[in-house]
Amino acid sequence: MDESKEETKSFQELGVCDQLIEACDNLGWKNPSKIQAEAMPHAFEGKDLIGLAQTGSGKTGAFAIPILQSLLDSPHAFFACVLSPTRELAIQIAEQFEALGSGIGVKCAVLVGGIDQVQQSIALGKRPHIIVATPGRLLDHLSNTKGFSLRTIKYLVLDEADRLLNEDFEKALDQILNAIPRERRTYLFSATMTKKVRKLQRACLRNPVKIEAASKYSTVDTLKQQYRFLPAKYKDCYLIYILTEMSGSTSMVFTRTCDATRLLALMLRNLGLRAIPISGQMTQDKRLGALNKFKAGDCNILICTDVASRGLDIPSVDMVINYDIPTNSKDYIHRVGRTARAGRSGVAISLVNQYELEWYIQIEKLIGKKLPEYPAEEEEVLLLLERVTEAKRISLMKIKETGGKRKHRGGGDDDDNEEVHKYLGVKKGKQSKKPKRK
Repeated sequence: MDESKEETKSFQELGVCDQLIEACDNLGWKNPSKIQAEAMPHAFEGKDLIGLAQTGSGKTGAFAIPILQSLLDSPHAFFACVLSPTRELAIQIAEQFEALGSGIGVKCAVLVGGIDQVQQSIALGKRPHIIVATPGRLLDHLSNTKGFSLRTIKYLVLDEADRLLNEDFEKALDQILNAIPRERRTYLFSATMTKKVRKLQRACLRNPVKIEAASKYSTVDTLKQQYRFLPAKYKDCYLIYILTEMSGSTSMVFTRTCDATRLLALMLRNLGLRAIPISGQMTQDKRLGALNKFKAGDCNILICTDVASRGLDIPSVDMVINYDIPTNSKDYIHRVGRTARAGRSGVAISLVNQYELEWYIQIEKLIGKKLPEYPAEEEEVLLLLERVTEAKRISLMKIKETGGKRKHRGGGDDDDNEEVHKYLGVKKGKQSKKPKRK
């Protein structure tokens, strides 16, 4: 009964002010999502929050609306700081703050790597209300930008907290926590709860209210999940078969390595498919350019590493394909969370070879159910083998001709097998290659 009552609550009933209700309406948010309905009343009471919710559930609104409403009551610069694990997510969070705060003159600064630090210092000089940052770049500015500090911060948000607590960010996060006031509100949001998140909760939240708008590791009911067990050598054929069967769809294909994104995008384009890669090796401008092309529909297939799996709100992704099974099963939740967002339906298909079976079993254990197999006649799939093999050969040649950008060295005749193993995610236990013969 309580649940149905909460579902019918409006933003007004939750205590959201008229200016922000209008902003929500302009964004097409007619009613609060589950996480928003559960989190906002506690936030308005001044409580610290731990929010566990599926991706695509409206987490950003759940923390942005209470912060902006508090800012209206006592406006001043450097009011809130939001930490994000990726550049793209940081930019997206800032865009949502600006959209919600457009009618009240909210100023945001985004501090992320890959963008000119001097320009960011100028933006900080304009004394924004909200800072959205990745930990490393925020720490750079705290150390090097004259006159910048977080001493007036009233709110700290840790978004995708489990990813913020990996080895890359942990040290920077400790230093940031030492640089901000103890008297503050802290909101910690994530799709997954880990031991490290619990440890952080004890360290920096005071008597938090825990809101669980999802089971521990869950996917939404509108998501149709399937897998296909296949020989490693036919994985590309199955990928092309599925993408061709779903040719009118918008798809995200996840790989394990940056190199694989490039190879697959080239191969798909050679086969007449509109694919574009995005990975951590690309410059920030190129990553944003690729995302924008995908969002605008110029390309309907985005080939990406896990850098793109966290928090990005790309509307209307119909299908997610796990070309490589993630080695960390929790990453599966974030990947498939790119589709079936905000009540829409979606499909997630995992292509599993013999080397990845163990990882896939861990995923089924995590989500607590056995998935059905994707139906396809192998004979029909293998009709594509000749075309796919040729497209891959041309793509590998092109990569070798262009020097492969840092990670690729020049090629000998034996390289194709090595490359195929590499892009299938088969680990050889070697990080470097022997010098090539010429």
